[in-house]
Order: sequence, then C-alpha cells, then structure tokens
Amino acid sequence: METLVSAVAATLTTVAFVPQAIHIIRFKETRAISLQMYVVFATGVALWLTFGVMIWNWPIMTANAITLVLALTIIRMKLRYG
Repeated sequence: METLVSAVAATLTTVAFVPQAIHIIRFKETRAISLQMYVVFATGVALWLTFGVMIWNWPIMTANAITLVLALTIIRMKLRYG
C-alpha cells in the first residue's frame, strides 16, 4: 500500500511541473519565474532523489529524477532567457 500511495503522490507532483516547463520552452518567457525558488527546489529534489536511492524506493527515485530534469531545464531556460 505504501508503494501505491508513494507512486500516485510522486506522479501527481511530477506531472504538476510539466505544464510550466512546456510553457517556458515554447514561449521562452521566464521573467515571472524565481531563479532562487527553483535553485532551492532543485536542491531539495536532488536530496529526495538521494534519499530514494538510499532506501531503494523506485517511485521516489523515478519521480524525483524526472522532476529534477524538469527543474534543471527551467533553471537553464531562466539563465538563458532571463
């Protein structure tokens, strides 16, 4: 049951960032995005990913790996387009 709950939670929180990433990639508009927030967020996600690896929980590992890629993409676009 714990794996199911963590899988659903991980999926929902990961999917929540997809529209933002798509919007930024499509329109190259990042003025309203806080760089500091995404840096702190990406750091937290990287730590969650590390924790998932430590306890070998695939939903935590997968969701946080995908979320980290999305967050780093947004950070990269923010640095590129300001």
